[in-house]
This record gives sequence, structure tokens and C-alpha cells, in this order.
Amino acid sequence: MEPNLEEAINKWHASVNAGDLQRSARAVGDPVVVLGPKGAGPITPVQFAEWVERSGIKLVPRSWHPVSERLMVVEEDATWPENAESTRVATVFRAAAGKVTAALRLPDLKSALELAYICREMAATE
Repeated sequence: MEPNLEEAINKWHASVNAGDLQRSARAVGDPVVVLGPKGAGPITPVQFAEWVERSGIKLVPRSWHPVSERLMVVEEDATWPENAESTRVATVFRAAAGKVTAALRLPDLKSALELAYICREMAATE
């Protein structure tokens, strides 16, 4: 496992949950690949920080599922400012050099694990 994978994901959660835009921008690679209900693709750290501010999301990790050296699925309870009731989601994280380089949020753990395993197999056959 990437030595800083868990640490990078913890820093990512801490910066997002604090709504700290500068820390959020520093927690991700350039670019960072994202996936969520409003789209997918690579964005800059500044765009990621803008998303943190705009969404107001809070993500509390509940379970960790290592997939490979650089991939981890984290099941989370998500809340947004307009709805204090939490929603269970899962995010596929990839990290390199102590930064999150992909955060792919899916609606459930099964979907996230399936995507993570596909990503792992694609990387293994490059």
C-alpha cells in the first residue's frame, strides 16, 4: 500500500470537513480526478477548493476497504448544509506522493468497490 495513502485520505477528510479551502487545495494532486452526482473528470486544486466551499459537504469515514497499493474505498456518512440527516456513500480514493489524486464518490459501498476493482485491473494491465 502507498505509505501515505491512509494519511492522505485522512488529511483530505479533515480539510473538507473543516471547510478549509487552502488545506483542501493542498490535499489534492494537480489535477485531481473527481466523480459525483454532478459530473466527472479532472479538476485543479483551486476548483476542488471551490467545490468544498460550494457544497458544504461533511464526510465522516465509517469503514475502510484497501483495494491496492494506491486505491482505498472509504464508506462515509455524508451531510450537507441543507439536510442535517446523513446519507451513506462510498468514495474510491487514489493517492500519490501524500496527496489524493482521485476521489470518486458513489452512492453505495458495492458500487464503489466494483469501480475500484475495475480501476485496479486497468492499472495492472497498462
